[in-house]
Amino acid sequence: MAYTQLTTSPANIALARSLGATGLHVGMIEALPTAMLFMQFVAAVFVNSLRYRRRLWIGVSIAQRLMLLPAAVGIALVPELSDRAWLWILIAAATLNHGLLHFGSPLWMSWMGDYLPRAGLSAFWGRRHFWMQWTAAGSLLAGACLMLVSGWPVRQAFAVLIAGAAAAGLADVLTYLKVAEPPVTPLPAASLRQVLSDPFRNGPFRTFIGYSCFWNFACMAGAPFISMFLLQYVGMSVGAVLLVWALSWVGGAVFSGSMGRLAERYGHRPLLILCTIFKPLNMLVLLVVPPNPTLAFWLVTPAFMADALLNAGIAIATNGFLLKNSPRQNRSMFIAAGTALAGIVGGLTAILAGVVVAGLAHWSAAWGPIQITAFHVMFAASFLLRVISIGWVCRVREPESTDVREVLVQLVGASPFRSLRFPVGLYRVEERHSPPPAQEEEPARRRSLAA
Repeated sequence: MAYTQLTTSPANIALARSLGATGLHVGMIEALPTAMLFMQFVAAVFVNSLRYRRRLWIGVSIAQRLMLLPAAVGIALVPELSDRAWLWILIAAATLNHGLLHFGSPLWMSWMGDYLPRAGLSAFWGRRHFWMQWTAAGSLLAGACLMLVSGWPVRQAFAVLIAGAAAAGLADVLTYLKVAEPPVTPLPAASLRQVLSDPFRNGPFRTFIGYSCFWNFACMAGAPFISMFLLQYVGMSVGAVLLVWALSWVGGAVFSGSMGRLAERYGHRPLLILCTIFKPLNMLVLLVVPPNPTLAFWLVTPAFMADALLNAGIAIATNGFLLKNSPRQNRSMFIAAGTALAGIVGGLTAILAGVVVAGLAHWSAAWGPIQITAFHVMFAASFLLRVISIGWVCRVREPESTDVREVLVQLVGASPFRSLRFPVGLYRVEERHSPPPAQEEEPARRRSLAA
């Protein structure tokens, strides 16, 4: 998590802008984490012929964690090379970085799917996400302090950030040397076509793939340009933007454990729906942020903290859904289909959105006190698409999950708001006629046995 945050932080955008990057270049850089997800399909096909995954994953991951270091150090130490050349070298290094990352992802996910027990998996994932969120916050906070306190130019500071990221990334990979690995369970006597099509012939899994694709389309219409918007339109410093992102992760960290337990008790579908419903709010806040760095900081920080909470819920629900609903045989392909196809959609969306932002770079229109720019156009489009995605998430099928309305009743029923839903007399009648505890626990027990 430390490696990922330091290599995809707003410092990347600041460095690219110092090298002359336009909205198109930024769109390409921000599209890479999702556009390169097609490498998961390559890995999923390859892993079906393996007996064990660990040695390949460790080798690929070590190369990946060192991939950005030469470019970052070279930009700081070899200014003789033109900025344009370094910009494309940076983009090429980032492409290889994300390509290797996504090649290793199905190997790691299928390994963990075989290694971790199914009972309590979502609760475990919530605890894991809790520490990941705090690590992300600490990493970005360290980066913000470096930018704000050191006074170094962005090129030198970026080189130090990437060096620290590489050290953290290598330490992460080496911790897996002692983790046990069950052997791969391949799909017996299967053709390439069968391996590739297997996830799409599974009805519930197909609904999840459809939601993931549209969700990435909706998000990547606006999300890639948030840091550029804060740096360019609002006028915040790189350190301040890093500080905003660092504080935002706290929101996800505080509630990750609770969301993991919620997914374990009620299923992944209700958590996906509830988080998706509130995700458009982040774009709405960005639409009204003024070009005032101080005021913008206090507006976006709480909004980003709430958004990080929703991101954590979606990540926990997605990972839990993938691991629990993918069969042991051909698990890597199911995981790749659940993430890679959606990532390709998101990557293409980000590149096209970058073309729009670059084309409208010199356009603006006044609307009251707000100056509308290309950023606002993309944020508005992303807001509308995120609202539409609520219909897509409601189509996701997970037979063992609880209906989202029942989950809401349970959540609201445990809060002071419950008294607002019923007059006092009816509330007492409801309590008097509620089923005994044994009857209430029976459906949950049956769901646990089925899982």
